[in-house]
Amino acid sequence: MSTVKANDLTNTTGGIPTVKSQQLIPTAWVNFNGTGTVAIRDSENVSSITDNNTGVGIINFTTNLANTTYAIVGSANAQGSQAGLLQYDSGEGAISISSFGFRCSDDNGINRDSDTCFFVILGGQS
Repeated sequence: MSTVKANDLTNTTGGIPTVKSQQLIPTAWVNFNGTGTVAIRDSENVSSITDNNTGVGIINFTTNLANTTYAIVGSANAQGSQAGLLQYDSGEGAISISSFGFRCSDDNGINRDSDTCFFVILGGQS
């Protein structure tokens, strides 16, 4: 088996490079502060976060995804009884090609803001 080494890969037709029909990197990801005025620290393919209320909101994509069958993984900083569970929540916003809703809660199921939140989205861009 050969080894290929490269500093940068570009798909000649645009979009995320693929190997054996699988994308090499997450379609989108975001690291944000969910307390007070929500602020994105760093991201890829996330244009903004809509803060709907304590611990709930919507992640908005810069470039639409190819379909609604993408996977979402979330995590939040837990501080004592503060938020620790970050997840997709259809009550805040159904999965769409342009966004999805989320909920951040403590271990008692009470909505909480968290100072450190992360989402990784795996799927294809349109």
